[in-house]
Amino acid sequence: MNILIALTYYRPHTSGLTIYAERMARGLAARGHQVTVLTSQYDKTLPRLEQLDGVQVVRAPVLLRVSKGVIMPTFGLLATRLARWADVLSLHLPQFDAAGLAARGRLFRKPVALTFHCDLQLPTGLFNRVVNQVVDAANSVAGAFADAIVSYTTDYASHSTFLMRFQDKICVIPPPVEMDLPEPASLAAFRARWNTDGQRIIGMAARLATEKGVEVLLNALPRVLQEHPNTRVLYAGQYQNVLGEEEYARRLQPLLDQHRERWTFLGLLNPREIATFFSVCDTLVVPSLNSTESFGLVQVEAMLCGTPSIASNLPGVRVPPLSTGMGQVVPIGDSAALAQAINQILADRPRYVRPRAEIEAMYSTPHTAKLYEDLFNELLAKKKQGESNVKPAP
Repeated sequence: MNILIALTYYRPHTSGLTIYAERMARGLAARGHQVTVLTSQYDKTLPRLEQLDGVQVVRAPVLLRVSKGVIMPTFGLLATRLARWADVLSLHLPQFDAAGLAARGRLFRKPVALTFHCDLQLPTGLFNRVVNQVVDAANSVAGAFADAIVSYTTDYASHSTFLMRFQDKICVIPPPVEMDLPEPASLAAFRARWNTDGQRIIGMAARLATEKGVEVLLNALPRVLQEHPNTRVLYAGQYQNVLGEEEYARRLQPLLDQHRERWTFLGLLNPREIATFFSVCDTLVVPSLNSTESFGLVQVEAMLCGTPSIASNLPGVRVPPLSTGMGQVVPIGDSAALAQAINQILADRPRYVRPRAEIEAMYSTPHTAKLYEDLFNELLAKKKQGESNVKPAP
């Protein structure tokens, strides 16, 4: 099967969406399919055509950026060529260009499956409000043309303002999660490098972005330190020069300065380092503020390393700790409640730990790839059946 996967940002860009798409693409390629990813050349140093882990990556040059979006003049030509080649189109939202791609799928009679990762909510401001509305309109057009729309969870699908418009097209597929356990030597080296011995470690893994709720954890720290004075935060992920988040970083700086002795930025970590990071943490926190977060893959990754998670009470985001029992859920933006949950887990951590096998049974890349393959085959069969039922004109 020829599968076209399209999204605005792909690897090496790091976000939950790009990691999901990369794992999905690799998983489908491993099952013997020809997979091409159409994305943006958001960094001019990236090649326009590249083979990564059995997946062909095609990058359209970027003329300019609009907030977190990009304008790509040659994207339409590439989309037309690849849509003709593909047997099925897999489009990942939010994505401004998804409407045009979905329209090409309808024009060329190719099945179109959308994967809806989250609602788009840019920072406040008139311009961003306009961008939100434009992208929402494009997503709605794509949804109208789509044959199926994938959601991570039933919880998120039943609350998303976008997904509720297309309930008859919803298919729930759990996200692909991968996480190897670190070697003891890696753990020892990590602890020595970051001087974590004798400390309780709160972990956070995310881009430094408005929707991640970093300030909620910063404001919770004083209450945590009252009960556990040897506590420290390790923050994994991009924290400098995050696209569209410069003002947010400036706004956080006074709080970060206040807690500089208890807060360490680790930067971007490779897969081996991130496994070590999760294993060192006593708990992971996901204090996200809005529906731009729909699940939080890092929660399951941490759980696979034996680390409980504390999540905001957001649709989808609350699913991992609730479904596994490996963590707690707290009210959105409530620093006091977050501090209380952290203190409870630090005081009785074994109570929240579950066997790795239980988590693996729920989430894996091969399982997700197989479910996508089944969905694509079902859509192809329906498309062929529909065409065979069309009577020729007299």
